[in-house]
Amino acid sequence: MIRRLGLAAVLAALAVPMLMPGEAAAQRRGALMSPEERAGGGTPTPMPQQEKTFPLGASWSVVALNGKPVQDRRATLMIDQNLRGTGFGGCNTFSASAYPLRQQGLAVGPIAITKRSCDKGLLDFEKAFLIALRAAQKWDIVNGRLVLKGGAGELTLSRSL
Repeated sequence: MIRRLGLAAVLAALAVPMLMPGEAAAQRRGALMSPEERAGGGTPTPMPQQEKTFPLGASWSVVALNGKPVQDRRATLMIDQNLRGTGFGGCNTFSASAYPLRQQGLAVGPIAITKRSCDKGLLDFEKAFLIALRAAQKWDIVNGRLVLKGGAGELTLSRSL
């Protein structure tokens, strides 16, 4: 019985380095490294990317919807310090909760909107704008413009007064 346990222990000790090749290789590299390299003088570790801060309280106007310039329509967005998104969709005003998240994520809640009547072209633009806004999942600042991306499209907004 003791011989079997001893044999099992020897086999287990031999099998562990084979089961964890990454760890065993790291130990071998550590044995081959100079003391300066082990102290951190080897290859530099990459710096973590700086987390961007969402520009709360700034007013933005839509300049492109799904890559197409918007010149004849006006739509706006502002997310205030209370994480309330408000704006104008081209025909109606709207409001929604909007939460900038870590790693440049964005969550937009259900949108409340006024019910003015406008021409069909304006209402179609407003609908596309609000659908893209509601579906936005990521944000970024690119060349001074706010870019919102999601499953329903991409909005590019320029800072307005």
